[in-house]
Amino acid sequence: MPEPLRHCEFRFYEELNDFLPPMQRKRTFEHRFDGTPSVKDRIEALGVPHTEVDLILVDEVSVDFAHLLRGGERVAVYPVFERFDLTGVTTLRPRPLRDPTFVLDVHLGRLARYLRLLGFDTRYRNDFDDTELVDISLAEHRIVLTRDTGLLKRSAVTHGAFLHETDPRRQLREVLDRFDLRSRITPFTRCARCNGLLAPIARDDALAEAPPGVARNEQFSRCRDCAQLYWPGSHLPKLSRRLSEVGVSLEVDSQEA
Repeated sequence: MPEPLRHCEFRFYEELNDFLPPMQRKRTFEHRFDGTPSVKDRIEALGVPHTEVDLILVDEVSVDFAHLLRGGERVAVYPVFERFDLTGVTTLRPRPLRDPTFVLDVHLGRLARYLRLLGFDTRYRNDFDDTELVDISLAEHRIVLTRDTGLLKRSAVTHGAFLHETDPRRQLREVLDRFDLRSRITPFTRCARCNGLLAPIARDDALAEAPPGVARNEQFSRCRDCAQLYWPGSHLPKLSRRLSEVGVSLEVDSQEA
């Protein structure tokens, strides 16, 4: 005779509810299961990637992902607390990335450009597959940014974030807020094309290859990696307006290539 199903109660908090069907959002609900699965197994079975979770309380005691459920428990699941001190409880990733760098999936090219324009170290290529994204994240301690929950459910991923927004500028605001990055913005210090650092170069050297229309400019820089040339540009007002819509203020000269 088969063993009867066991059950426990789950409650997910804040943005974790976005991953749940409507009838399970912002409420306590019963979840049935076989055997003694890990709490991580059940959380992901309910649709929430483990990278979005940083605190689990089982019967008001903090536990790690390997904690086994035996039935009858009350499980509370909380999202990532990048900006809060959780000393004394069991946080669920090796360590927060206090100087975060990123690797983005193939659908986030415009977000990658915005992050680079603001000075954030951002790996992106439009042909990265999921395995490459995970390998880069682990090897270079980068946070995976994606709208693919399947990618974030890979067990190897330790730092990742699901982007709830679909518009690139709103995605930028989401990333800046989630990782508390506004004080770290250093505009126009990275190449928007390849992510390399920019370095100033002499005006005479720059004018040898710059278009004639930019001869009046005094400041030039070059990407240390791909050698792309940049100079103060005329598109700053338009870019400033776009970024001001998501609460980003640009207070330095723009750069054009």
